[in-house]
Amino acid sequence: MTTQSKKKRITKTDAEARKKKGLGLSPWPFIWCAAAVLLYVFHPQIHALFPGMELSNLEDVAAIAIFYSFGWLLARTFRAFVTRKSRAKGRRRVPRLLTELVSVTLFTIATILAIGLLIGRSSGGLLASSGLIIAILGFAIRNVLADVLSGIALGLEAPFRIGDWVEFDSVTTGRVTEIGWRTTRILTADDTYMILPNSQISRQMLTNYSAPRKHYQASVQITLRHTVPASKAKVLLEEAAELAQQNPGMVETQKSIVRASSYSVEGITYTIKYWVSNYAFDLECRDAMLAAIDSTLREHGALPRTEPVRLMLGEDKIVRSVSKEVNP
Repeated sequence: MTTQSKKKRITKTDAEARKKKGLGLSPWPFIWCAAAVLLYVFHPQIHALFPGMELSNLEDVAAIAIFYSFGWLLARTFRAFVTRKSRAKGRRRVPRLLTELVSVTLFTIATILAIGLLIGRSSGGLLASSGLIIAILGFAIRNVLADVLSGIALGLEAPFRIGDWVEFDSVTTGRVTEIGWRTTRILTADDTYMILPNSQISRQMLTNYSAPRKHYQASVQITLRHTVPASKAKVLLEEAAELAQQNPGMVETQKSIVRASSYSVEGITYTIKYWVSNYAFDLECRDAMLAAIDSTLREHGALPRTEPVRLMLGEDKIVRSVSKEVNP
């Protein structure tokens, strides 16, 4: 075995070990919780060793340590639980925003309890006054809160993930680069960086081209004149689709489908459905399909033939020129 192969094997083993380690729970939250509880239980004995310190202050410090250490323990336990569930086979990854929301909530509760303890008020009264303050602030920053709440809803539902190609209301299309509490950032196919408020995204129709799988079916339509029989037109279009299948962005294992979708005075409209491996190749695959259709129809003389027709007014006065289809 070469040195390079050994290094790759060691790196892979270390990665697997770190992955398994990440599924466990760190012992530090347990240690801090045990230390905080012991400090609270034995704070009179500790006060005897340090008579200069007030007993009530030592008791408050022990209680606050219990609040934060148990909040930390619950947050880490929840994160380890959802991480283990999301890494199970066949399960979708739990959004990171959910674990962050639980952590913020637990530490907020610990902070409120700690402040209530320090200022000598009951937890119930402190929570009531805090609720009033939050209501006033919420009215003042309601637009920001709408974005944040929409971001939380998007994080819990997870209609898209980082790296997905998405489309909003058939207007904005791009690849998701970041999902935040208030905004979502996407990079369009034109390399334009866009920042969209989450409240706006939650009100729009969303199309995810990367879920549940990255490849999807696209289509183009073309109308041919009635002089081209439908059976012949379908053969020519299938030949063109097979030619376009050589494009690297196409899915080679999926065969294109040609169907007559409309019959009108202008001619017969055909729909060609083909498979794209990734939305990043959407424009290239469409270009390859249209180029192959044009080349095949020109080669077999199936394109409409036109000649200029001049409209005359008065004595040899040319008004305009138009093109008129000439049937063979």
